[in-house]
Amino acid sequence: MTKTATREETAGSTGVRPRVASVVAVLTRRWYGGVLALLAMLAHLGATHGTVSLLNVSFDASREFYEDVDTSFTRYWKDKTGQDVTIHQSHGGSSAQARAVIDGLEADVVTLALSADIDQISARTGLVPPDWQSRLPDQSAPYTSTVVFLVRKGNPKGIRDWADLVRPGISVVTANPRTSGGARWNYLAAWAYALRQPGGNAATARRFVTSLYRNVPVLDASARGATTTFIERGVGDVLITWENEAFLVVKQLGPAVADVVVPSVSILAQPSVAVVEGIAKRHGTLAVAQAYLDYLYSAPGQEIAARNYFRPRSPAIAQKYAHQFHDLTLVTVEQVFGSWASAQATHFADGGVFDQVYGQTEVHP
Repeated sequence: MTKTATREETAGSTGVRPRVASVVAVLTRRWYGGVLALLAMLAHLGATHGTVSLLNVSFDASREFYEDVDTSFTRYWKDKTGQDVTIHQSHGGSSAQARAVIDGLEADVVTLALSADIDQISARTGLVPPDWQSRLPDQSAPYTSTVVFLVRKGNPKGIRDWADLVRPGISVVTANPRTSGGARWNYLAAWAYALRQPGGNAATARRFVTSLYRNVPVLDASARGATTTFIERGVGDVLITWENEAFLVVKQLGPAVADVVVPSVSILAQPSVAVVEGIAKRHGTLAVAQAYLDYLYSAPGQEIAARNYFRPRSPAIAQKYAHQFHDLTLVTVEQVFGSWASAQATHFADGGVFDQVYGQTEVHP
């Protein structure tokens, strides 16, 4: 049995499907406190009924994926052990989700957009072991994605690549790198593109990214919030977003609404997962939490990832679904920025390059 407890939906934002929506606001600490208590209660209601409960704290563009994973995993775990498992989900901007766990949200597992977000949980709470990335294959990143564009049907502004996003009169929608992991991938992909242009260097990349954010009318708190702004509020000519998010929009709303544009260069996004061991041990859920993350690497888990437009790690399943993923040049954080720690310190720390770029634009949070 699966239950979704979504902080953004509680606050009033919505998913891709059309419905009344509002832009996600920055959550206050007082509001967080009530949500933390509610989710902690929900995560353990099942224990009194002979079931085990997990809370998966995840990033917002993974909602549909983990709904499918949860349904499949609960059947698998029942068949394997005879035990019922109830999985609760919390979704939001990845960095905001990490801060919620640091502030006390009792997640059994975290499945976040950035390894740096899990590193922060580990460093500030000690609940995740420092070597968490070595606990699972592929540095604990069971699937990958990248950054693409979503444009209005027919692409009336003729947007083909990153260079088009800095043209005068182009309105760009993206999320806020301060709160959203997907937005950090967006930012780094734009920077990497600029570096690869003739004469590209740190100075030209900075000018390019500054020009891009000058064309952004609003920064949403999360990738799904940015999708809502673009699709439901009708803001912008182009949305920079996760590949899976773009294809889900087209699948759910139909091809008459928007087109997907794949740029010439993008970044290899590697969402990461970890058991929050300190919490799972306290809850008595360590075994099922580990099995849940192991399941993401199984053939059924990889199939579910591919069906939800995440790029599977399994070569066989990647080949099976190759038709739905475009070939493009994908660079890694390590190739361009050295490491996530370096990118974080240079670009996203307080007073870093993003804050400086943001200060040179008229973007409003």
